[in-house]
Amino acid sequence: MNGAILLLIALAGLLTGYFFYGRRLERWFGVRDKETPAHRLRDGLDYEPAPLPVLFGHHFASIAGAGPIVGPILAASYGWLGVVLWLVLGAVFAGGVHDMGAILASVKHDGRSIGELIRRYVRPEAQKAFLLFAWVTLVLIIAAFDVIVAKTFVHAPEVATASLLFLVLAVGFGVLKARGFSLWLLTVLGILGLVGAIWLGFIFPLRLPQNIWQLLLFGYIFLAAVTPVWLLLQPRDYLNAYLLYALLLSGLLGVFFKHPAVKLPAFTGFTNELGPLFPILFVITSCGAISGFHSLVGSGTTAKQLSKERHARPVGYGGMLLESVLGILALLAVATLSLGDYQALLKTKGPIAAFANGIGEFLAVFGLSHTKGMAFAALAVSAFALTSLDTATRVARFAMEELMPWEGLDRKTRMFYATVLSVGLAAFLAFSGTWRSIWPLMGTANQLLAALALLAVFVWLKARGTNYSFVKWPAVFMFLVTATALVLLLAKNLGRHPVLGLLALLLLSFALYVAKAGFFPQTPGRSPQRTL
Repeated sequence: MNGAILLLIALAGLLTGYFFYGRRLERWFGVRDKETPAHRLRDGLDYEPAPLPVLFGHHFASIAGAGPIVGPILAASYGWLGVVLWLVLGAVFAGGVHDMGAILASVKHDGRSIGELIRRYVRPEAQKAFLLFAWVTLVLIIAAFDVIVAKTFVHAPEVATASLLFLVLAVGFGVLKARGFSLWLLTVLGILGLVGAIWLGFIFPLRLPQNIWQLLLFGYIFLAAVTPVWLLLQPRDYLNAYLLYALLLSGLLGVFFKHPAVKLPAFTGFTNELGPLFPILFVITSCGAISGFHSLVGSGTTAKQLSKERHARPVGYGGMLLESVLGILALLAVATLSLGDYQALLKTKGPIAAFANGIGEFLAVFGLSHTKGMAFAALAVSAFALTSLDTATRVARFAMEELMPWEGLDRKTRMFYATVLSVGLAAFLAFSGTWRSIWPLMGTANQLLAALALLAVFVWLKARGTNYSFVKWPAVFMFLVTATALVLLLAKNLGRHPVLGLLALLLLSFALYVAKAGFFPQTPGRSPQRTL
């Protein structure tokens, strides 16, 4: 099959979903032109209204980590057909609903998190369990991504220099924007600055040991978590997003011009070394179709910056569909290989290198050398990981602030302690190597977060007395996926890896408890206050 035709079919499905199903979602969610918390509760720190292009860039750069690249490439071991179907249908009917719903539910509750919805509409005691689960998951993400980015900086020192210069650009952008400079003028200057930073990175590569990079990154994310969002996080993610747009656009054009042949089989079997197709494909494809991390970002930082409710569709729903495009591009990067070559490349170099190799092939049609094409792809992937890293830290701070009582402490003190706890535990996990022992649980934990977020949105809509079936069925499906995956993990690890087995049992018990409380409340007549 021609890769360009496969890409066109997938893009047509995603665009149809955005323009038709997305508009229905606006009606079902009750989108209105009313003042948002970003304006009403504006504090210059977390609540800060952002123009649509800026917020889209921040949100997309935050959610598009390495997941939509690594996940589809690993899932391709089952064949390309199942991955494409889940990337398109999952993003349109599950992931996009999840992301848009999390943002709007938060906006309609003063920018509070999914944990607040669970407290109001499921059970108050379930809120603490959810927040603790979300916080631990975020801390694990922070630890893992700190190590991943540090290793990237060691192996590609030019990426380290460019990334540091990106930070300087971001602060300058934020300061000038706050002083009233034109967004479009700053955008043009910022993009030129990005190009210059990449060029300087190749001339002056910065070489430091991995442990030093890890320390510096932890220091950076601490500052990013407590700094006003308009000064660093918002402009850095906005500018970085243009690097990601460039990767997507050049990769897509490369596919259309190259017309690569899809050599990977459409279907290789219902099971392989990863496990059975159901539920494993739906877990490891991860962020390209649906991801619980997105709900934490959407209800954590994005909802506090949403200037208008109608921006939720392009930011939340559109951002998810664009991430699906990235997942499809990652799939095509390896689908042009034979099954044997795919397995060999994955075994020897890993999914990120496989992605960079495929992108290098696509960009060769523009006269760019394969080596430079791979370097550009590696730079973009590191940008994905770094933006997810600092956003995850800020969201972890929000979760810890909401989790603990903090009586008698002012807001700045609470913020400081919550960040210290989050970064401190992540640093321990990273430097001790403990994160590696529990990382195999991460994919399922992330998808369990998605199921819980969908459940929270479902019970909120049910309490409003409006249509909720479009959220209920994706929630049911994701609970089935995660429960089955946890049972498999439990059976596989209880004897060989007791810690992993015990954690899987705890997560399964928690999932069943919250699902029962949400889908089958003991007192159906008990209805929390109606919301807009």
